[in-house]
Amino acid sequence: MENINRPPFTLETATQKVRLAEDAWNTREPEKVSLAYTIDSSWRNRSEFIKGRGEIVPFLQKKWARESDYRLIKELWAFKDNRIAVRFAYEWHDDSGNWFRSYGNENWEFDDNGLMRLRIASINDLPISEAERKYHWPLGRRPDGHQNLSDLGL
Repeated sequence: MENINRPPFTLETATQKVRLAEDAWNTREPEKVSLAYTIDSSWRNRSEFIKGRGEIVPFLQKKWARESDYRLIKELWAFKDNRIAVRFAYEWHDDSGNWFRSYGNENWEFDDNGLMRLRIASINDLPISEAERKYHWPLGRRPDGHQNLSDLGL
């Protein structure tokens, strides 16, 4: 079996890498998620610029304290060599009970060991009603067989 952790990626390994990232983010465990990134990883997340694991962990702690009942789906968009592009959507609500679906795209670049050294994310938030939610699985990993973004028309 191919090593999904290291580039260059194939369709199979890039798809698996995206699912592993989705699974990790759905844990909402900042320290665990941060281990997928190089020590000096650079992020652009919306209008924020984050440098290294030391900034990733508090960023994610703050994010998931604000975004309650967070559920994420990622989908492979393109890949080549040590780069992967994904599209994603996640649902969450704020402390006032207002629901949102956040849509975005990420560009990823990996080092030779398969750790992400660059993450560029563009994200937009769409207010939705609770009735418009599409993600209803229990918190944590999206179940196998659950619809993906394309299946859901997102």
